[in-house]
Amino acid sequence: MSIEPTRRHAWLLRAFLAASLLAASAIVASQAGDGVLPGNAQASRYGGGWECSRGFHRTGEACAAIKVPANAYLNSSGNNWDCDRGYLKANQACTAVKVPANAYADGSAFAPGWRCTRGHREMNGSCARIIVPANAYAVDSSYGRGWECDRGYRLERDGCAAVQVPANAFLLRAGDTWECDRGFTKRSQACVPIAVPANGYLDPRGNDWKCERGFRQENATCVALTVPANAYVDYSGNEWRCAEGFRKQGGSCAAN
Repeated sequence: MSIEPTRRHAWLLRAFLAASLLAASAIVASQAGDGVLPGNAQASRYGGGWECSRGFHRTGEACAAIKVPANAYLNSSGNNWDCDRGYLKANQACTAVKVPANAYADGSAFAPGWRCTRGHREMNGSCARIIVPANAYAVDSSYGRGWECDRGYRLERDGCAAVQVPANAFLLRAGDTWECDRGFTKRSQACVPIAVPANGYLDPRGNDWKCERGFRQENATCVALTVPANAYVDYSGNEWRCAEGFRKQGGSCAAN
C-alpha cells in the first residue's frame, strides 16, 4: 500500500490547523485592540495605536473634551482652538484687542494685534503722527521713523541734508552718497585724477591702476621684470617663477 496519500493528508491537516490558529490570533488581537480604545478615540490613521476624535485631546490614556472659550473656535486640525479676529490668547481665554486711535486690527494672532495707519507710527502703545521733514517723504511702514530722505539728500539728525557731489563724481543709486568717475580716486571730499604710469593701465573698477604683464609695481612706477634662465612669468603677469626641476635662488633659478 502507498503511503504518499497519507503524508499528503497529514501535511494538509497541519496547514489547516496553522491557518486556523493565525486567524484566531488575529481575531483575538483585534478584539483586544478594540477593547483598549478609550471613549472619543479612534484607530490612528498613521499606523498602530489610537488618536482622539476631533474636539478632544489626549490626556494620559484618555481623551478629554477641548474647552473652547468665548470668542474662539476649534481650529482646522480639531485638536486646539484659536481666537476670533480682534481677540488675542491670554492664558486659557481670548481678550479683546484694544485698538488705539489712528490704528486698525490686523488680524494677527500675536500682540499687539493692531497696526498704525499710514502717516502714523507705534509709540508707547499708541499711534503718533509722523512729522515728515523738508526734502523727505513718508514711507508705508508703521515702525521706525516713518520717512526717508529724497534722492540727493542724506539723513542728518532729525532731518535731511543735501549731498555735496564734487566735480568728477556722481550720485550712487541709493541717492545718499557719491563715488568718483572712472579715472579718479576719492581724496577727502574731492575726486583727484589717477596718475597711471608708463606700462600701466586703469583696473576694471577705474579707481586704481595695475602694471601690464611683464612688469611689476615699484612705488608709483611699473618696472620691467628680469626673467632669468629656466624661469617664466607667472599667472599674475607681474612676477616670475622657476620652471619644474629648478628652485629660486636670489635672482636666478638653480637646478634642484
